Amino acid sequence: MLLIRHRLRALTVGGLVLLTGATALPASAAAPDRTDRPSGGGLSAVIRYTEYGIPHIVGKDYAQLGFGQGWAQAADQVCTLADGFVTLRGERSRHFGGDAAPDHSLSSARTNLSSDLYFRGLREAKTVEKLLERPAPVGPSKQAKELMRGWAAGYNAWLRQNKITDPACRTADWVRPVTALDVARRGHAITQLGGRGAVVDGTTDTRPQDKKASRVAGSPDPAKASRELFDRRGNDMGSNAVAFSGSTTADGRGLLLGNPHYPWQGGRRFWQSQLTIPGELDVAGGSLLGMPVVTIGHNADMAWSHTVATGTAMSLYELKTTPGDPYSYLVDGKPERMTERAVTVPVRGKDGRTTEVTRTQWWTRFGPVTTRLGNIPLPWTAGSVHTIVDPNVANLRITDTFLALGKARGVRGVQDALRRTQGLPWVNTIAADSRGHSLYTQSQVLPRVTDALAERCSTPLGRQTFPASGLAVLDGSRRDCALGDDPDALQPGTFGPAAMPTLVDAPYAENSNDSPWLANADRPLTGYPRIFGDVGTARSLRTRGGIEDVAAMAKRGKLKVADLERQQFANRAPAGDLAATDVAKACAALPGGKATGSDGKAVDVSAACDALAGWDRTVKTGSRGALLFDRFWRALLDTVPEERLWRVPFSAAAPVTTPNTLNTADPGFAKALADAVGELRAAGIALDAPLGEHQFVVRNGKRIPVSGGTDALGIWNMIEARWDAPRGGYTEVGHGSSYIQAVGFDGSGCPVARTLLTYGQSSNPLSPHYSDQTELFSAGRMVKSRFCEKDILASPKLEVVRVSER
Repeated sequence: MLLIRHRLRALTVGGLVLLTGATALPASAAAPDRTDRPSGGGLSAVIRYTEYGIPHIVGKDYAQLGFGQGWAQAADQVCTLADGFVTLRGERSRHFGGDAAPDHSLSSARTNLSSDLYFRGLREAKTVEKLLERPAPVGPSKQAKELMRGWAAGYNAWLRQNKITDPACRTADWVRPVTALDVARRGHAITQLGGRGAVVDGTTDTRPQDKKASRVAGSPDPAKASRELFDRRGNDMGSNAVAFSGSTTADGRGLLLGNPHYPWQGGRRFWQSQLTIPGELDVAGGSLLGMPVVTIGHNADMAWSHTVATGTAMSLYELKTTPGDPYSYLVDGKPERMTERAVTVPVRGKDGRTTEVTRTQWWTRFGPVTTRLGNIPLPWTAGSVHTIVDPNVANLRITDTFLALGKARGVRGVQDALRRTQGLPWVNTIAADSRGHSLYTQSQVLPRVTDALAERCSTPLGRQTFPASGLAVLDGSRRDCALGDDPDALQPGTFGPAAMPTLVDAPYAENSNDSPWLANADRPLTGYPRIFGDVGTARSLRTRGGIEDVAAMAKRGKLKVADLERQQFANRAPAGDLAATDVAKACAALPGGKATGSDGKAVDVSAACDALAGWDRTVKTGSRGALLFDRFWRALLDTVPEERLWRVPFSAAAPVTTPNTLNTADPGFAKALADAVGELRAAGIALDAPLGEHQFVVRNGKRIPVSGGTDALGIWNMIEARWDAPRGGYTEVGHGSSYIQAVGFDGSGCPVARTLLTYGQSSNPLSPHYSDQTELFSAGRMVKSRFCEKDILASPKLEVVRVSER
């Protein structure tokens, strides 16, 4: 039996006396790299760890608080953080080779060379330095700068005072100290993930085509390509969230369930903490790594979450080049010269030698020249060239926005925080408070492309892409096609707060990465510009399933936090409810129980009929038939176009229940079923195998089953694992549910909160918090939040660490 001894002592921080218990553990059981350090000169903070390694960080001011958070993040995630700073320095090619792929946590670059060219270009242009010089509120506040300064000092102090144990970087020469400017650069990179950062490869090496080349207009289907580029449903930046107003709850107070879907590895992980400056700030929740603030969380009176929004955070201008000079362009007939930037990157070759690679980037008054946008080619011809407009390149307000949200005392405070700071780049905000108010708002920084401007100024390409995806391609040769300004916008060329789609005090406000239209199906939002999202179109199955679930909860009423937990782990498969019965019946009706697969071979699928009929329509770890339906459904969507998939088409009058009734008569149905059965048998997997036997993660040699399912099935608890038939089926879970929180209020001043960081606090396999919360996730359990002093001090795992510069 482990003997734990507590010694009580008083620590004073900012005038608040904290009576804390410092836990002394035997060396074999102690958490790595944490020791009680005396306060010295310079910055210091107190970190109190509770169950699952969750730190409660107290500083007397913003620099001290940032110090504690930088120190604590480094203790858990030093290798992942250091890898990200290599990216921001533009040194991935030097250390890892130019052809290798980064983890895409800070940009879409496909190779290290492309990533380095992008980030070195930003550094050499001193983009972030210029933004730091802007006075608040257009630029970052002094408080935000102090948080960044403190975070960098805390990270560096941890590096000086501790030996790295994580095998991923313990001998690496690329783990280096950082500056406050590096922290600012990280936040700046995050703001561009929905815009220029999502289309890096087309901007890092640009040149005109041969003078005789003719212009190629977009891709074979620009509308489809633009939808794929900006479709948030299929990528790894999705989320669900719902806020319930007091009219639906047991005590008349608000409830919030947040369920962001993010990568389980790499630099886009969340990390959990509580941040306190006595009398000034007290907020708990998840932070994106490297951010010195809580980005999704709660305080004593309000809880909020974010979902990736449908707003298209960038646009294009097509410019007419000057006759005879492809490096200048015309605006109202007057030529303007492009700016040339030669960016040089050191690249390590396969022989270990480092050489320098130089590429040229060209800039216009609007932004960088691009020759490709996802799958849309944009050739630089003798007559025209395209340039990117991304207002978030000039946005370094994200830290202030999250700081203001953490201080907001209710939904009105959230709205005020968003109005004052205007720093969210690519997310919606969903919130609930202790007074019973609920909120959905798509308050994000978007280029001010009104429908009227798009109608007047769209190029032929833009007339295809704008209606399809909100991607505007405007005529940049005319000054009257400029974006213009909203009077309430902090930043020129962006929409102001009055334009943001917003829903207040609806019984429920829900978003699953579709547009604002059906945040509440009984109170549709309309009238916003197309660039925010669409109206009257088919919703994803995840949106439809989410609305069905939360609307039923709201109608039932008397809701409590426990109901939110049940929703998170219900693991209902809306696609299964819609189609599984019809699939099983059609399967049983196939002649001879056989179907022909894509390879033209007949497959005996008779055993699949019973497996599908017996499936419980959930994706719990013990669900039998779930894996078969999952593989069938993916194959079906790849085989049958949307217009042939359902017998009853979409109707805007019934958007939650249509389309419906699977078209099992389509030839693609039998083909998809044969392919699914064939691939499972080839992988040696029984058709009725429990899902958890094949959807899992491995932590220190232990295989941990994982519930949940793919976005295409409409699962709230979204989980994605890559199929690899030669390796026997699914590889480990790669992304999905991440920092989950279910929050309510009981009037005591201590929120009723349950949280779960699905992959744990640390990516270090030697840490005790490498997989502890993953085990909880597998069991469908959450962590009771310790927010108030009495709850923190009551933790049986309480460990106090005082950290300082030396």
